[in-house]
Amino acid sequence: MFTDETAACMLVGEQAFVMLLSREKFAELSKLPMADPTTHALTLYCFSVSSRDEVDAVSAAALAAGGVEADGAEDHGFMYARSFFDLDGHGWQVMWMDPAAVQQGPEAFTASE
Repeated sequence: MFTDETAACMLVGEQAFVMLLSREKFAELSKLPMADPTTHALTLYCFSVSSRDEVDAVSAAALAAGGVEADGAEDHGFMYARSFFDLDGHGWQVMWMDPAAVQQGPEAFTASE
């Protein structure tokens, strides 16, 4: 009901939504001036997936759609991540974390290896 050619709504969880806005629509709603994402870091959006392979698959899809790799893969054993910039220059990170590290905390998990 709140979307049109200038705004899309993306469901990211049972009760979590992200609104994706055109630059013009965002400028109407923002009280601050817009920065250029190619020269200024605005945010880093990070989301988790269920496996290391899914990290690579999502990253490959983003790059195939025109995104640009931000950094190489980060492999910490208990956590694996890749980062890319979208077509507007916004930074995204997709990551997987071993469920044991989620439960025990990264210090406990890395100390046991």
